Amino acid sequence: MFGMPLWLSESDVRSALSMQELIAAMESALIAFSSGRVVQPVRTVMELRPRSFFGLMPAYDQDQALFGAKLVTVIPENHGTAFPSHQAIISLSDPNTGELLALMDGRYITESRTAAVSAVSVRHMARADSCVLAIVGSGVQARSHLEALRLTRAFTEIRVWSPTGPHAAKFAAEAGAPVRATASPEEAVTGADVVVLVTASVTPVIADAWISPGTHVIGVGACRPDQQEIDPALVARGWLVVDSRDAALKESGDILIPIREDRIAAAHIRGELGEVASGKCRGRADSRAITIFKSLGLAIEDIVSAGLVYRSGVESGRGTQIHL
Repeated sequence: MFGMPLWLSESDVRSALSMQELIAAMESALIAFSSGRVVQPVRTVMELRPRSFFGLMPAYDQDQALFGAKLVTVIPENHGTAFPSHQAIISLSDPNTGELLALMDGRYITESRTAAVSAVSVRHMARADSCVLAIVGSGVQARSHLEALRLTRAFTEIRVWSPTGPHAAKFAAEAGAPVRATASPEEAVTGADVVVLVTASVTPVIADAWISPGTHVIGVGACRPDQQEIDPALVARGWLVVDSRDAALKESGDILIPIREDRIAAAHIRGELGEVASGKCRGRADSRAITIFKSLGLAIEDIVSAGLVYRSGVESGRGTQIHL
């Protein structure tokens, strides 16, 4: 009924999404984005204060007739409080009439779709025999990445390190074997086949010398031009793939700072993950190549995820109709 969109809470969103389904949906969304079938500007970001910002992320998926936007806040000071560091709401509208179809909590979608996209990178860029996973960070993204990446490779050893040692120990205890906490980031990543960086750090948390040939590195934090998670020497050494070239060359300090330092040029970006997934671009040069996927997050990932939630809500009767 016109004027009665569906409200879907975080519990509704959790009930509607499975990680396996989300990984497949994100792969399709990335391919559509890189093939030009998605209308999506680079997100608009308004800084609230240093390291805290508000983002507006609209996208239009023409194939699935999905149009919407995510409103997101990133507040690092919320770590350790009752409030999440990332909070978001997503709207979905009918692209033909402009009618608002749904509003939903976007925090869990952000958490899950980010890990699902990283899983797509592992599927196409990590060595097939990868068996050691290192996670640097122990927050919600560490947990979602643990769930998602285990669906892509049979990891027999999983190491986690956090700047706050007790957090890493708690993460490992809750996850159980084969997850274990390490005393340092060097111990976590040395000899690992896949390394995931999910921290709030604004300076590099791993060193180039720690990373072995053949490793796949995923950088999820450091989403502003003045922030880094990855040693620039490692960026220069790696086979670099991004989710969006345009976004990476506007937002990613992990790429922009090495460019300013003349370590790399923009052409060092080998391609977008959607191009790798479609076969247009190679995910790695050979078994000894260090591959890097720099994830910034795309609006189309949120909109496609929200579409899954909305369709599930309509089919199952989940959610609450609201009067505007």
